[in-house]
Parts: sequence; C-alpha cells; structure tokens
Amino acid sequence: MHETVVCVVGNVATAPVYRELAAGPSLRFRLAATARYWDREKSAWTDGHTNFFTVWANRQLAANAMASVEVGQPLVVQGRLKVRTDGRDGQQQWASADIDATAIGHDLSRGTAVFRRAGKPEPPAGAARPEPDWATPSPPDTGEDTAAQQASEPATVT
Repeated sequence: MHETVVCVVGNVATAPVYRELAAGPSLRFRLAATARYWDREKSAWTDGHTNFFTVWANRQLAANAMASVEVGQPLVVQGRLKVRTDGRDGQQQWASADIDATAIGHDLSRGTAVFRRAGKPEPPAGAARPEPDWATPSPPDTGEDTAAQQASEPATVT
C-alpha cells in the first residue's frame, strides 16, 4: 500500500488534547505551518499562506508529546498524511488534513531543548512469562580424556 509521508515544520496552534483509550493513549493538536519567502522589493521576509494540520499521536508518542508540547512551540512532525473531505447537499465542502505522527520533535533551529529518556512502559499484568532456558546443557561425564575431545584442528585456507 502506498502512503504519503510528510515532514511539516510549524508551530503548535492549539492545546494538546490527551485521552486514554482502550487501545492506549491518544493525543491530538493543531499545527500551523506558514511558508515564508524573501520579498526583493521590500527587502524583508514575508509570510505566505498558512496551512493547518491536525496531528494525531498514539501510544508512547502520545504520552511523551503530552509531557513535552505546548501552544506556540516550534515543532517538526513526520507522519502519514490523510486528507478527508466532506459536504452535504446545499452546504459548503470542507477538507481536513490530518497527520498520523510517527515522530514529533522541537525545531532546534529556533530554540534549545533538554532530552529526558522516558521510562520503559510497564507490561500488562498478564504479560509476564518466564524466560526460556537458552543455555546448552553440558554433556555427561563419560570418564574419557577431555583433552583429546577438545583438540583443535588446523584451519585450511583456500
């Protein structure tokens, strides 16, 4: 299946909304990405059109983003783009651009950040299983000379 993967640089436009669902944590927020260009006539940077994306994060990414992301912060978001359209008879058509995020990070060209490694998530209560015994059992002692058994053969090079 072909997917459209995008990388968007923008600012957090809405407060993140965090929810605990049966499938795990989920988070969403809006990201505003404004194109800027150099206007030669004005000798200044000019803002272009602003695109808004709804960013969705799940599981550990959702929990980490909730602890790290605030309104106004510059972010780099990578994920799968999904464009939805809808409209009813006699009403205006609308479109929504959603990003199912696979990575979210702060834009370090516009500030600094301090990284803290997240703790490992606790496994569910029923998930604990004993480790299999991967050790190779020792052969029984037959009383024979072990030095003769362990004699190495010369390696041949071809």
